[in-house]
Amino acid sequence: MTFYDALETRSADARAASLAECLPALLTHAQSLAGYQHLAQFDLASISSTEELARLPVLRKSELGAAQKRLPPFGGYSGGEFEYAFQSPGPLYEPGRNTHDWWRFARFLHATGFGPGDIVQNCFSYHLTPAGTMFENGARALGAAVLPAGTGQTELQAQAAHDVGVTGYAGTPDYLKVILEKADEMGLALNIDKAAVGGGALFPSLRQWYADRGIICRQCYATADLGNIAYESESMEGLILDEGVVVEIVTPGTGDPVPFGEVGEVLVTTLNNDYPLVRFATGDLSAFMPGESPCGRSNLRIKGWMGRADQTTKIKGMFIRPEQVAAFVAKHPEVTRARVIASRDGEADVMAVKIEGRAEKAADYAASLSETLKLRGQVEVVASGSLPRDGVVIEDQRSYE
Repeated sequence: MTFYDALETRSADARAASLAECLPALLTHAQSLAGYQHLAQFDLASISSTEELARLPVLRKSELGAAQKRLPPFGGYSGGEFEYAFQSPGPLYEPGRNTHDWWRFARFLHATGFGPGDIVQNCFSYHLTPAGTMFENGARALGAAVLPAGTGQTELQAQAAHDVGVTGYAGTPDYLKVILEKADEMGLALNIDKAAVGGGALFPSLRQWYADRGIICRQCYATADLGNIAYESESMEGLILDEGVVVEIVTPGTGDPVPFGEVGEVLVTTLNNDYPLVRFATGDLSAFMPGESPCGRSNLRIKGWMGRADQTTKIKGMFIRPEQVAAFVAKHPEVTRARVIASRDGEADVMAVKIEGRAEKAADYAASLSETLKLRGQVEVVASGSLPRDGVVIEDQRSYE
């Protein structure tokens, strides 16, 4: 077993010491950018750990999009220089650099077995979105050659994989199967023995299908804004955090960390002066895993994608958002957790709210609930620990069939 570098096997103390050195510098630099002027009210030099990051506000995609309209193209969050400009749905725009492993994909590709001598068929899109360039940048950092295949034209893809001697695949989990089956149909033997996938679910049955053909298939968790966040290794137990990001798991709609191991929204801070996103809300749910990976990499692990944190739901014609539920809880120090439940009574919507904590009389919260959620609902006080720790704050029990 070989590691990408010594950072992967650092002790927790060594990793914390490194973060304590680089995080204040990153935050101070971010404060100099137009998008982060609101950080001037904070003592950034004193923020030197993941726990202390929780003092800063969350940056959401909606805020980033609004800032980009005021100050195009990147809303004042970029350091200035860039070689690429990408567009994602929204639209949102992301900068990119062609410097060494700028999006941090080399570590993931190395863990999947890519290296010098490999020829990577990169089937992520190169059109407007950054995925194709991200994976190419990581592959080139490892000394691998790249066939920039993009998407579609499966027969040409299969022919090129055969003619060029492709040894590795990068793309969505299911498209490699399409290429392999097309190659079989055409009578072409391919030499692909490794696959780095993302952008969709890798189901166990599909992973096994690849394994039966002698192909190692591993996945990463990445976004267009942030680059690579976490990745699988040979241990296949959760996703290991990349060394270039700080990840928090918080209650959806807030910036408040959940207890270790509970499900919550993923926030990411990128340790990248070119594009320092601080406490950026991904909108995805996940949870930290205890212990270290059996593969020897020592960073924290997450369980992978566990759903979306944006649980905005329309009840009685009104949108109820996780932020409103969080605001309701914040009004009442004795309430530790709340869960809104949408159901039906005949042809009418019904809203109920279950609350945990030291609350006693449900009736005491009716007025506050109506004021905060702009909707009346039934309040039920439940025993502490009885609400599921699954990251859900708005549960829709209505059937749409």
